[in-house]
Amino acid sequence: MAQDGFDHRGTNASSPFPPPKWRHPLQISPPPLHYSSLRPSSSPAPSPLKTLTLAAAAPATMAADYRTPDRLLPSAAAATEEPSQDPPKPVLGVAGPAAAATHDGLRFWQYMLAGSVAGVVEHTAMFPVDTLKTHMQAASPPCRPTLSLGAALRAAVAGEGGAFALYRGLPAMALGAGPAHAVYFSVYEFAKSRLSDRFGPNNPAAHASSGVLATIASDAVFTPMDTVKQRLQLTSSPYTGVSHCVRTVFRDEGLRAFFVSYRTTVLMNAPYTAVHFSTYEAAKRVLGDMAADEDSLAVHATAGAAAGALAAALTTPLDVVKTQLQCQGVCGCERFASSSIGDVFRTIIKRDGYIGLMRGWKPRMLFHAPAAAICWSTYEASKSFFERFNEKRRK
Repeated sequence: MAQDGFDHRGTNASSPFPPPKWRHPLQISPPPLHYSSLRPSSSPAPSPLKTLTLAAAAPATMAADYRTPDRLLPSAAAATEEPSQDPPKPVLGVAGPAAAATHDGLRFWQYMLAGSVAGVVEHTAMFPVDTLKTHMQAASPPCRPTLSLGAALRAAVAGEGGAFALYRGLPAMALGAGPAHAVYFSVYEFAKSRLSDRFGPNNPAAHASSGVLATIASDAVFTPMDTVKQRLQLTSSPYTGVSHCVRTVFRDEGLRAFFVSYRTTVLMNAPYTAVHFSTYEAAKRVLGDMAADEDSLAVHATAGAAAGALAAALTTPLDVVKTQLQCQGVCGCERFASSSIGDVFRTIIKRDGYIGLMRGWKPRMLFHAPAAAICWSTYEASKSFFERFNEKRRK
């Protein structure tokens, strides 16, 4: 052994520099920095909790040390958590826990198609009753009060066509009811989802407000064709068909004639729809609790019939005003000096008394009770069809 303390065996003894003393690589790295190493020697020992906490944080301390091998360092992706991204917004803009690209499992166009089918089926099935209501409310022919339902039926089939006269104006109804009901139900579902998220799922005010918004939108689509339909329904109507009526009215009276009853229609349908939808939703909940299947067509039909009958009875006076505004000047019917609802009310009361405002309430209830049942049953059946269709596509 040399005097310098190193073992020179196996090395060049004449070398002025002693050979290095080799150590294991892990002995080169510094030990983990503990809380206790930062304290003075006179301070008490740290608690185990603090020691364990700082020892767990040792990899972060080692990451800043250039002497630590790269393979022992945590990756940057693991050290930094990426913020979670928000889910994509739904198509219908429906907020809430069940929000998705669809509302209740259906897309926007499926609501429109289901509503369109429901509207056409409803009006086609009940069109003869609607023709009788128009005859009674327009008091034609000739403009005398026709308060009897039987008299209105005899007057309707007395002219050309016989019983087929009850279906005059059906094409105009189909052209208007399809798009109008598509707008009606899609706006209703959209508004109901928004308002229900804000005011609660079973809030009558949310259902009524949704129905009013749907009415305002759909009446703008339906009113022109409704005017054509009612003029064609009259006995001895001067029009041969839908296109002839549209051309004649536009040429003689202008575009305004197609919308002369729009304000009255909205004022009538707004309370009608508010009563209808709030009654329908309430009746559906009550009947659903009593029935074995709350989504059965019988529940929807019964709730719809009750809602339609009640809403129709309450809004008959405004429906009389609407009909007389749309049929004025046709087949000898009286033409009003203005389209003011108040003026028409006063004229009807002066001419026929207050009973004149309830003219046609029987066929109106006979129309709307089964019509609402047919409409809601068809609408819910169409929704069920699209739900099954979407389920099959997802599988």
